[in-house]
Amino acid sequence: MDIRRRRLLGAVGALGATALVLAACSPGSSDDSGDEGSGDGESTTVTFRLWDEAAATAYEESFAAFTEANPEITVDVEVVPWANYWERLPQDIGSGTMADIFWANTSNFALYADNGNLIDITEALGDEHDEWTQSIVDLYTRDGSLWGVPQLSDSIALFYNKDLVDAAGIDPTTLRWDPTGADDTFLPAAQQLTVDSAGVTAADPAFNPDDVAQFGFNAQNDLQAIYIDFLASNGGVFQDEDNQFAFNSPEGVAAFQYVVDLINTHHVSPSAADTSQNGDLARDLFVQGKMALFQSGQYSLPAMADAEFEWGLAPMVEGPEGRVGVVHGVAALGNAATENLEATTAVLAWLGSAEGQLPLGANGASFPAATDAQSSFTDYWTEQGVDTQVFLDAAQGDTTAAPIGPRVQAGMTAYGPYFEEMFAGRLDVPTALQQAQDAGNEAQAE
Repeated sequence: MDIRRRRLLGAVGALGATALVLAACSPGSSDDSGDEGSGDGESTTVTFRLWDEAAATAYEESFAAFTEANPEITVDVEVVPWANYWERLPQDIGSGTMADIFWANTSNFALYADNGNLIDITEALGDEHDEWTQSIVDLYTRDGSLWGVPQLSDSIALFYNKDLVDAAGIDPTTLRWDPTGADDTFLPAAQQLTVDSAGVTAADPAFNPDDVAQFGFNAQNDLQAIYIDFLASNGGVFQDEDNQFAFNSPEGVAAFQYVVDLINTHHVSPSAADTSQNGDLARDLFVQGKMALFQSGQYSLPAMADAEFEWGLAPMVEGPEGRVGVVHGVAALGNAATENLEATTAVLAWLGSAEGQLPLGANGASFPAATDAQSSFTDYWTEQGVDTQVFLDAAQGDTTAAPIGPRVQAGMTAYGPYFEEMFAGRLDVPTALQQAQDAGNEAQAE
């Protein structure tokens, strides 16, 4: 029997191509070799779902070691692409076909915790586990219990193309944005780094915004890498203490206006139409050498292997209130409806161990949440000539909370269309933020 399998699951209506693979095992059930607990060599399959291919490869390595020590348990890794993940999640939980263990982010776990869909990690694992990054533990703690095993964390930094910034005479470590313009060094730099096909920069009146060959920055409708960071570094908040959206403030209007103007007024970033259609467009442009500055998290590091130029990492762009970035974490949640509770709990315990998370860091895929495994990540990138200390500094510095609350995902879905119109320049910022906040909070209250 294979130690582990991987399944790539697409949209609900596109499963035919993977039918042969899917037949190997259904979520939440034992495989053909027997039921759990028979004690005669029979094996139980625990299913594990996530959305990231790079991390899936690391988990396969981790589960190989787990099954070697626990031959009675096989872990079946299934990858559901991000584009389909959150649509599939409530459907599969509702139909009883959800994986035994699955990845979640902060904006999607609380509803399922409140509905009794999740294994109480505090109760299941107790205190007998390796140390985890406390900020990630806090994100997944609700009503006194932990509802997910911390897996990885992300903070924000600024990737830069060394050739392009050197040629422009720009130091990416010193960039500061200011909505008043008084102390703004970032916009002039982004304009200098944005060039049309004739070689004219965006700082020149002759610049052609309809024929850009090289962009300066990745301003876009991206919560984690862009707008929540600009909002926080201008003194604004995304949510208040009651988890209500509170981004419609003077600080919020100024921050969003600045970001939207980078796209539609100064043309130093790709159009919202293009980045909305392809959320990875800016990253791809950076890797292709067609974007000079790219603000993102550790999750973008593996893609940089394809870059054929020298690149580096600088602190995220500084704002009026300093550098205030979001620190987010992914956790592994246990399905309370699993038919294999004992085996699922054993796998959850493994996922929380430094040994279990070592492959995440050793492959450079993710920054582990188990503190004793974190050096594996920094060591990997050090060997690649990349100093990742800037991410650690961001996580330990001034931070802002990731979206949280039982209905926050519904609220974000409700305000989404208003943000799309705002970033596209079809709805002015003050109006968009007011309508978005109202719609989002109304959806959270339902």
